Amino acid sequence: MHPDGYHGAHARAGFFEGWYVKLVSADQTARLAVIPGIFLGLDGSDGRHDEAFVQVLDGVTGRSWYESYDAADFHAATNRFDVTIGPNRFSDRGLMLDLSESGLRGQVQFSTAFDPWPVTVRSPGSMGWYGWVPMMECYHGIVSFGHSLSGSLSLDGDALAFDGGLGYLEKDWGQAFPSSYIWMQSNHFTHSGVCLVASIAVIPWHRTQFRGFIVGLRMPGPDGRPTLHRFATYTGARTTHLAVDEERVHWSLRARTGATLQISAERRRGGLLHAPVRTQMHRRVQETLDARIHLTLTGEAGQILLEDSGEVAGLEVHGDIDGLVAMT
Repeated sequence: MHPDGYHGAHARAGFFEGWYVKLVSADQTARLAVIPGIFLGLDGSDGRHDEAFVQVLDGVTGRSWYESYDAADFHAATNRFDVTIGPNRFSDRGLMLDLSESGLRGQVQFSTAFDPWPVTVRSPGSMGWYGWVPMMECYHGIVSFGHSLSGSLSLDGDALAFDGGLGYLEKDWGQAFPSSYIWMQSNHFTHSGVCLVASIAVIPWHRTQFRGFIVGLRMPGPDGRPTLHRFATYTGARTTHLAVDEERVHWSLRARTGATLQISAERRRGGLLHAPVRTQMHRRVQETLDARIHLTLTGEAGQILLEDSGEVAGLEVHGDIDGLVAMT
């Protein structure tokens, strides 16, 4: 019931948890993904490896940094977003960084409240009823579709001002990342208040596996209030088309109501991030903060509800994508 809080208080091995904190300046010239987390490894041939970490992706240059800390330097609340790793602090009020390897230092405040994926007993966040299934390989939560920023950071001696900027925050926890997946996100669309987050992955299920997906499109409704359009495995939606080439990801979905969503994401250069496997944080995943997402949402009667493009989008395409595309 608290996707933003820490889920590993009773975990001893084979567990990871990480928060994806995206920061984009008002003029979009500064864009960072800062990811604090914890990894508790399984026993391997060279022993067991536990560590806390903060990794950073500079979306402008594509550079990335991974700074490791002793697991004892990690502290987190279980009922809210409040994480401390060494001298670095992350909470619903903002973040304070002092990273020696990247030289990234300073404070950024979250000047408006989080806008989370709704949580109910029947559907605890973005995973729906799957959130209650024990021993899933990976769980996912949307902590905030968007919130305002203020403050500044220093990187390589240059000041990065985030006053009037826009943030986004999500997280993952469990045993390991999926073996193959596509993930994308942007809240920098032409229409104010629009945010898209979408992922599709190979999901282990007992002794088999299936292709599962979660798509949330947050946008102002006819009355101006935020409306969340959900296309997900647990809502009965289906993928009608999925194709990936060197330049684009094409994805079409249809809800049980008959509404459709067409997504086309442009693939662009990125940087390498560490992702968890069961024994260590050493799988390398390429991510960009420089993608562009085009989408068209069509209602049940065929009327276009939204047609828009999102900039400075996050995009990851990883693993056996041909196998993922071929699954039904």
